[in-house]
Amino acid sequence: MTPGDTHGTVLALDLGLKRTGVASGELAIGIAHPLTVIQADSTETRLQAIARLINEWQPTLLVLGLPSHADGGEHEMTRVAKNFARKLESRFNLPVFCVDERHTSTAAESELHALGLHGKKNKAHVDAVAAQLILQGFFDARLTA
Repeated sequence: MTPGDTHGTVLALDLGLKRTGVASGELAIGIAHPLTVIQADSTETRLQAIARLINEWQPTLLVLGLPSHADGGEHEMTRVAKNFARKLESRFNLPVFCVDERHTSTAAESELHALGLHGKKNKAHVDAVAAQLILQGFFDARLTA
């Protein structure tokens, strides 16, 4: 599987230490949809939840949001995400593409606010919508490459 392939399901992850947003999409269509939020305090619990999603959705590749400072510089979560990408690849034997996720959580909060979801209602969805934005960015970049 390469980023140029045109068919197959894709799962995207917006990694967090407590909540990880998940989105899905189909390479042939190039449209991302928010799927769910994984509540997990440990890497192993998070990986088990992802394993269930992979079993259900049978993706051909995974996309992982890569956090960084606004100027693109790395910080601790950048290193955590890169390490998690390696764990995903080795555990699930799927290609993992890391995508810049700067400002996706802010954009997700703005989208939900525009839909009238505020406060706790918003918090329940923001990570899945952030994953959707990460995946949509991946799809859009493929079209312009």
